Amino acid sequence: MDPLTERTPRVVSAVKLLRTAERRKAGRFLVEGENAVGEALGTRAVHDLFYTEGALQRYAELIGRAETIGVRTSLVTDRAVRGLSDTVTPPGLVAVCDLLDVPLPEAVGPGTRLLAVPVAVAEPGNAGTVIRVADAVGADAAILAGDSVDPHNGKCVRASAGSLFHLPLVRERNTALVLDAISAAGIQLLATAADGEVDLDDADDLLSRPTAWLFGNEAHGLDVNVAARADHRVRIPIHGRAESLNLATAAAICLYSSARVQNRTRTDS
Repeated sequence: MDPLTERTPRVVSAVKLLRTAERRKAGRFLVEGENAVGEALGTRAVHDLFYTEGALQRYAELIGRAETIGVRTSLVTDRAVRGLSDTVTPPGLVAVCDLLDVPLPEAVGPGTRLLAVPVAVAEPGNAGTVIRVADAVGADAAILAGDSVDPHNGKCVRASAGSLFHLPLVRERNTALVLDAISAAGIQLLATAADGEVDLDDADDLLSRPTAWLFGNEAHGLDVNVAARADHRVRIPIHGRAESLNLATAAAICLYSSARVQNRTRTDS
């Protein structure tokens, strides 16, 4: 069978998913590369898998796995896969998947212990990294609040390194609604702040409680009204000469600190 080209209707439809509005309309997004596609196949969210001749040679086992679970697989030309990709060097393997976000009530409840809540995060690489960190520390969910980037953006998907498929993901533009739901569930809100009244190094008692970490926009930090909703403002001590930490780094430090204390508390009990 001849490979599908960039003019094939199914390929044309898939290419449209590179745009946020089309993803929202179709309820689907694109995932590319061996790692991300492999994780996607584990969730049964994949509808189509496009691959090139070169990808067939490199990822034959993965393509066979997709066929085994009933995913429609299609050989495409190199030109077609370049149209499906937003990377400089496409890996030649692209899947069409269902959007992953879930309603807020599915992610926040009585048993929730740790949440990552980026608010108005604009950079997809940062959003993806926060999701990856949340997955790594065993957080219960990641909640993108306010006017945040679409987590199904290609750069965000790649930065998450497959973690997008591992934990509940929420998008909610109404930040107040997110904060209300978290507080109603008995989860404390902690906000990072350079002038915070609590030092992270001295916060183990605080970190042992169910916690949602609020992380602000890369350029402007947390909105003052959002920061005011936090139960405590926490500063990360900087012992060297760096002026500050970027969003993803601060999130990694705070989430890891909470997970360390919470896991130790469980073990001790």
